Amino acid sequence: MINDNLKLRGDVAIVLKDKDGNIKDTREITNLVVNTGLTFICSRMAGTSAGVMSHMAVGSGTTAAAAGQTDLVSILGSREALDSTSASSNTITFICSFEASEGTGAITESAIFNASSGGTMLARVTFPAVNKQADDTMSITHTITLTAS
Repeated sequence: MINDNLKLRGDVAIVLKDKDGNIKDTREITNLVVNTGLTFICSRMAGTSAGVMSHMAVGSGTTAAAAGQTDLVSILGSREALDSTSASSNTITFICSFEASEGTGAITESAIFNASSGGTMLARVTFPAVNKQADDTMSITHTITLTAS
């Protein structure tokens, strides 16, 4: 009998800086790879033409992350193009910077998407508010790790 157990773990790191580059807040949170994200992963293994993950968004929704969700509850601003994506061994990392005036407000959710609008959401996370002022900058790193155990 074959007993393979593939597990996905999502982790998010947030760094908020003031206009002078001083760190105001840092967070490390576990996120949820949603059902559409799992379907996306399977489709990419089958070689379909689903677009790669390319954007990140932040929002002010406080509804807990759930497997059936397909978008943020309340987006702040617009989806931002990822600064970088890197894959190594069993980990993929998505990094996005929200510059001054982008995604401003009490941020309580973040997600990864494969389009600037519509498309597929890979993962979503909620957290206690990170208060981003208009002149602050923020970097968010979503890391997805696959393990066999």
